[in-house]
Amino acid sequence: MRFTVTEGATLARDLTTERSLRGVRVLVVEDLDDTRALILRVLTDAGAEVKEAADVPGALGEIARELPHILISDIGMPRSDGYQLIRKLRAQGHSAQRLPAIALTAFVRTEDASDALEAGYQMHLGKPVNADVLIAAVVNLLAVPGRRPELAS
Repeated sequence: MRFTVTEGATLARDLTTERSLRGVRVLVVEDLDDTRALILRVLTDAGAEVKEAADVPGALGEIARELPHILISDIGMPRSDGYQLIRKLRAQGHSAQRLPAIALTAFVRTEDASDALEAGYQMHLGKPVNADVLIAAVVNLLAVPGRRPELAS
């Protein structure tokens, strides 16, 4: 699923007035320190509990310690990329219902979005991402019926 900036901002405004990210555990996987820090700031300002990893091994370690409610991962990382991460997680039994995932990447062609969805992500957002769009994407993905019932409002 992809949002235009306007659609995402409208969705974020509508959804976040009713429900913040308070209590939502998010794992952010991003190799660039500045980008990771910005994403963390946006999510923590919205009330999320955010863990971070700079690479795939770090992400797998974080998930082994505590399963997040949602994963937000870059695709283009050195050594192992975001496609390898999501495929490994899905192979380990972390279904989309159990661990929904957003690909947040500079790879923004239509084919890139298709590749991300085929690999196991539920959403594909291009960088740079508007804060409201990111929050709306998290809220929207967690609002899918049957997903993460402990987060139901």
